[in-house]
Amino acid sequence: MTTFILIRHGEPRYDEVVEKGIYGMAYNFGKLTDNGIEQAKKRALDPQLKDAEIIIASPFTRALQTAANIASKLGLDVIVEHDLHEWLPDKNVVRDVDGAASFEMYMKLEGKKAPHTYEYETYDEIKKRMELVLLKYTKYRKVIVVSHGIAISTLTHFDDIIEHCGVREIIL
Repeated sequence: MTTFILIRHGEPRYDEVVEKGIYGMAYNFGKLTDNGIEQAKKRALDPQLKDAEIIIASPFTRALQTAANIASKLGLDVIVEHDLHEWLPDKNVVRDVDGAASFEMYMKLEGKKAPHTYEYETYDEIKKRMELVLLKYTKYRKVIVVSHGIAISTLTHFDDIIEHCGVREIIL
């Protein structure tokens, strides 16, 4: 059995990407605030992370920066796993969507498929991609996973509100 320590990324900032007029998927280039960096450094001291063998992380900047700060304190390698990414308000990533409206519909329908006007990633789709990633790491005893709130909540429960650098633990 493998223990997975699930950590949501630290507090993000998007002011730089907004100033540059970056939208869509590139919005995920937003990095951590100074507070977010401190959250990650503090989380690295958590005894729950003791004996972890590896860190796997979402490719989005806020998760990678969180993982890097934790890894530097623990002396662990970080492996980037594409499918640990954030929920997609447009799973086809082909059009500019109103992410807030898409998220509102996702929450209202508890992650179930919406009418054709919303092509967001469903709860079950996120859960499946997350579980497939974790299954690749069951050869380890303890793995740190740095990802995103909605993605992590598919492994705990739908309405799990995970604070920045918050931790959940699951065993597979």
